[in-house]
Amino acid sequence: MSSHKKVSLSEINQSIDTPNNNHFWQNLKAFLGPGALVAVGYMDPGNWITSVVGGASYKYSLLFVILISSLIAMQLQQMAGKLGIVTHMDLAQATAHHSPKWLRYSLWVILELALMATDLAEVLGSAIALNLLFKIPIMIAILLTVLDVFLLLLLMKFGFKKIEAIVTTLILTILAIFTYLVALSHPSFQGIVEGYLPSATLFESPLPGYESQLTLALGIVGATVMPHNLYLHSSLSQTRKINHKDKNDVRKAVRFMTWDSNLQLSLAFVVNSLLLILGAALFFGHASEISAFSQMYNALQDSTIAGAIASSTLSTLFALALLASGQNSTITGTLTGQIVMEGFLHMRLPQWFIRLATRLFALLPVMIVAVLFGHQEKTLDQLLVYSQVFLSIALPFSIFPLIYLTSKKSLMGEFTNAKWNTILGYIVSIILTVLNVKLLFDIF
Repeated sequence: MSSHKKVSLSEINQSIDTPNNNHFWQNLKAFLGPGALVAVGYMDPGNWITSVVGGASYKYSLLFVILISSLIAMQLQQMAGKLGIVTHMDLAQATAHHSPKWLRYSLWVILELALMATDLAEVLGSAIALNLLFKIPIMIAILLTVLDVFLLLLLMKFGFKKIEAIVTTLILTILAIFTYLVALSHPSFQGIVEGYLPSATLFESPLPGYESQLTLALGIVGATVMPHNLYLHSSLSQTRKINHKDKNDVRKAVRFMTWDSNLQLSLAFVVNSLLLILGAALFFGHASEISAFSQMYNALQDSTIAGAIASSTLSTLFALALLASGQNSTITGTLTGQIVMEGFLHMRLPQWFIRLATRLFALLPVMIVAVLFGHQEKTLDQLLVYSQVFLSIALPFSIFPLIYLTSKKSLMGEFTNAKWNTILGYIVSIILTVLNVKLLFDIF
């Protein structure tokens, strides 16, 4: 048990009632929600560039990476949610509590940089969508994303369940739009099935003018298994009221948190697969022409690229899905910024101030990038790919503490990870770290 008096996201912690029975469907309904906010990070605008370009460059072969990434995500998110429920601490609080000062601050700096990389994708995605739909200049659209902070504060007044419902609705909107787009593009069923099987081509030299498969694969991993989601889930899993003195109640909470997480991440897996399939079925052979959001938008109404299905309606649907994805992601990104700053730095400031400060702090590099490259959207979108690669590089710095803490018997008691789960988690972390080192050598 933590000695912290400050609970994670105090205004919503333990705020949602749960049934005092073992009825499966009633409990599942009560616990559904946090997983949706976590799943948002697995289908944010950062995924769009890496997945669509991956499909356009190498057809269906990177579907295997999406499958593996999603399974890793399910494993890690379950650990994160369980940590929050059992210890009453989010991952930031638990890491800070069990680390020496030098390590705590080092991890905080790395994570803040990861949050900036996350925001780069989310904010630019929203801004570009606003630009495409309403012709709002990119710089003004970026500044408008600050309003998300105030929108979140307003929604908090109506209860956290309302936020979960809004986020779920936006996720289903994105899913519906991409299901429709992929259905129109007539993908190869055989190609999709084969794409989910591992292939050694991942380590082959890239085609001239293309990103390497490894770069795109690690970008997909970084965009799919995102460090900030581990911190977010470990906090949001505490929004449900449970009796921590009753082991059966804690056990039930862990069980239904797992159901919620896996169901929502399965949706995210489908969306990410659809993105890559769309790139493979519609844009294969045109990778260099769709490496930016506006290029994808224009390509969907260009019959020389999208074929007979090209229309302005498809472009508008694409931009609406992009806006929904960006808005969802900025809401969860703002929450995570608060969790990280409060957890690592033990800040005792008003929540609105922390939210606004973390949003502005994360927006700073986005603004600099927009000023330097504002009229070169392809450069902006290339930066998005590399921001996702950076997230993959930052990931082990969140995974190792998570696995260590959830395998600690003195902290987790009977809810300690199974030995196989701990070993598998460390193997995944080590493989990711080795691949990232190789990637750095390839890039530099």
